[in-house]
Parts: sequence; C-alpha cells; structure tokens
Amino acid sequence: MDDWTGARANPGHPRWSIADPMPEPAELLLPGLDRASAVPMLRQVYLALRGAILAGALPPGARLPSTRALGLQLGLARNTVVAAYDQLLAEGFVTGRVGAGTHVSAGLPEGLEAAPPPPPAAPAAVPASTLRFRADPASPQPSTRPFNTGRTGWDDRSQAVWRSLTLKRLGTPDPALFGYGDPQGARPLREAIAAHLRAARAVRCDPDQVVVTAGAQQAIDLVLRVLLEPGEAVWVEDPCYPALRAALAAARAAIVPVPVDAQGMMVARGIAAAPAARLAYVTPSSQYPMGVVLSMARRLELLAWARRADAFVLEDDYDSEFRYAGRPLASLQGIDDAGRVIYVGTFSKVLFPGLRLGYAVLPPSLLDPVRAARLMTDWHPAGLAEGVVTDFLAEGHFAQHLRRMRLRYRAGRDALVAALAEHAPMLAVEPPEQGLKLLARLPDGMDDVALAAAAARRGVVARPLSPMFLGAPPVRALLLGFSGHEPGALRWAARELGAATGG
Repeated sequence: MDDWTGARANPGHPRWSIADPMPEPAELLLPGLDRASAVPMLRQVYLALRGAILAGALPPGARLPSTRALGLQLGLARNTVVAAYDQLLAEGFVTGRVGAGTHVSAGLPEGLEAAPPPPPAAPAAVPASTLRFRADPASPQPSTRPFNTGRTGWDDRSQAVWRSLTLKRLGTPDPALFGYGDPQGARPLREAIAAHLRAARAVRCDPDQVVVTAGAQQAIDLVLRVLLEPGEAVWVEDPCYPALRAALAAARAAIVPVPVDAQGMMVARGIAAAPAARLAYVTPSSQYPMGVVLSMARRLELLAWARRADAFVLEDDYDSEFRYAGRPLASLQGIDDAGRVIYVGTFSKVLFPGLRLGYAVLPPSLLDPVRAARLMTDWHPAGLAEGVVTDFLAEGHFAQHLRRMRLRYRAGRDALVAALAEHAPMLAVEPPEQGLKLLARLPDGMDDVALAAAAARRGVVARPLSPMFLGAPPVRALLLGFSGHEPGALRWAARELGAATGG
C-alpha cells in the first residue's frame, strides 16, 4: 500500500509529515465492534477511534474517513458515526472544518503507542481522620429476626389510615411539595409536634423551637457539630448508647464516662471527673441500655450543674411513649427554667424506622446555628412524609396508634418473660415498665458476647450488654427486643436462646 496506513506498517517507508497532504483512507479497520454487545454502537465506534488515536494508528494530522463513508463501511447509520465524531471533537482528539474533513488533532504528541503503560498506582493512603467514622457493631441492624431491637408494630388500621392520608396528599398536592422546604421543617408539622410534646411529655416549647430532622441521630449529630469544639468534654452514661459514642468520636469530643446506678446517671461522679464539661448526654426516662429512670434528685442536680458550668444537657427521649404502668414520665426539659436542655425525640420507635423523621426542641440561642448546620447537610425534611405525619398527628390517628401499640407491645413483653422463665431459667429477667426491650442478666461465669454469637447461629439476634460499658465494670447481660415481633416468634426465640445457653 502506498497510503498512510502502509507507511505506518512498513518501517522502511518514508514517514508521513503533517506538512504533507493526508489522503482519506479507503478503509479504516476498527477492531472490537460487536453488534451483539449491550454497549451502543455509537459508544463502540467512539472508543475504537479514540483507541486508534491513542495507540498512534491514527497519528496527529491524519484525516478520518467521511462520516458517510465510514457509516457505509461499517453498515451503520451515518448519524451514529456523526455522534462518535462529535464526541471526539468535544474532547479535543480531532478537529474539523466544513470542506476540509475531520483530522486527528495536530496538538497531540506523536508516538503515543511507544509510551510504556504507567505502573499500577499505589492505593491512596487512608487518612487518619477516617478512623473516626466506623460503624459500631452494636448499632441498629435491619434484621427481622426475633429479639432484634428497634423494630415497631404496624397494624391494619394504621396502614389503612396511612395509605389514605398519603393518597390524599398526592391527589391534591400542595405546590410547596415540589420545591425546597424550610430547613427547620414545615410549620404545620412543627405545630403538631409542639402540641403533642406539651400534652404528652410536659415539654415547654413553641413551634419556633422545633427542628424536624431525619431521625434522632441526625438531631444529635447537628447538636454536636454546633456545640462542640474538638477536645471538649462530654459526659455520657456508662454504659452508653453505641451510636452516640460513635457520633462523639466523629465530633472529636473528649468522652467522659459517668457511671449509672439504680437512680440513673451519677451526677456527682461527672462533676468530679469533668466539672467544666460542655455537654451531658442522658436518657432520663429509660436509660439506654439499663432501663433505669433518672431520679428527680439527680435531675435537679444535673440542671444545677449545667447552670453553674454554662453547659448544656442533651435529653434523648427515644421511647418514652411506651410506658406500661401509669402515665409516661415528664421530660427533663419540662423542669428546666434556664434554657439548658436540648430535647430530642423520634418517630422511628413510635411509627416505623423507615420514615426517618425525628425532631429536636432547642433553646432559642441554638436555633439559628442548628438551622445553618441543617442547610449544610440534607437541607430540609422530605415534604410528602412531613405532610402525612402532620395529618396523622392532627387528626388523632397518632394517639390511637399509640394506644393499640402499647397493648400489643405489653402482650409481647409478657409472652417473652414467660417464655424465658420456661426455656432459659438461668437468665435473670425483670419485666420493664417502659420501653421496647428487656435486659436478661447472665449468671456468673457466662459470657454475653459468646452467648450472643451462639444465639445468632440459631437465628436469634441477642445484643450483648458488656461491650456498651466504657469504664465501669461491665455487666454480663443480653438486650432482647420484643416490639415488632409476634408472640409466637418470641416464644420460639426464647427456646432457641435457652438451647444456646446449654439449658
């Protein structure tokens, strides 16, 4: 051959120069085209031409066949080839002018095919900062297996109401649903939440203090990012909610474990360990994971310390709606007269975790910075979910759902306690008066971590308690969730747990 392809193939042939006219090749062989491939032909032609240019088979200045000619040669529509050429043109691999054809860009270096392939790149070093972001194995899991915690019930009546409210919202949608929302949450929902909290939890708030979040965990994260500088001390209950511990590590806080006894957090121990702490995290209505209630004396002691130390108290009221004897306990926030308590709640335990809606009631001084922090994350809650929950609250369905679920969960608790007494009598169990889980204490010499692993092999999710301790002597026990599980499943799981203990 006496054209440019022959010159490239025959080393003895005089090398073509950009100064010389380059004829259009009669045929251009494009390897790798596969009509049976799921890759569109446009993409295949583009990749083949780009590969030929990078390998030097098409040197700088080489003229490409006309789109019509290449289309005929390949049996493709001309538009397919035109689109491939346009992509090469946009990326600078080729140039083209009307009447002059399409040429490989002269600015590309010659001899690209001779360049050795680069050595394999070493994997990027993992920054030390990433160590702060590790999932805690004790965090809630999506398993439906018996005893898994964090599950909720959802009966036919609630399902029918929820479906009806959703269809109503979609049938006559508010135009605001299709735009950006308020980072603090829609005002009608904040009004409904404030009314519920005032009546049910004695929280002192108005709608302007409420921030609707994507669950309680986001509310906690926002508060930590706004309040804390790296290294500032935070009191946490010992044992502690694992997700809170992870959030504090990510915020670079100095975690100060404060032991828990039968009256809740031992405030005097916290004062002795870190009197100038910036924040104290507590679960006063039902301590997680021990289930004890913070006594009134300790509550007043904690609030007095916060005033003296110019500190804040983060009250996580995660499952206070479910009390099986008497009315739910009043909130810590409701007796705070100095604006020191940040109240956090969630619909995950009351409705269902997939809803991803929670809320924080903030002292006025923290409202603007938390709103600004919210704008830096997910901007605002999902509008449709906000609207449905607003209607669910305002029309009284929420209170009815709570009453039915209290009865269901209490029945599940009682069935579990009876089944454990029959099938795992070596476990010490006290029926909790509140919450969605119970604590099964192990006899001396039995390892809760090993027992949880043995139970998992039998299809049961039993969460060990001892890894949740930070500094206090660990208690060997299992956390067993009874909400969201049918009594028959709980009885079966109790038998399996008893078998795992060797009893």
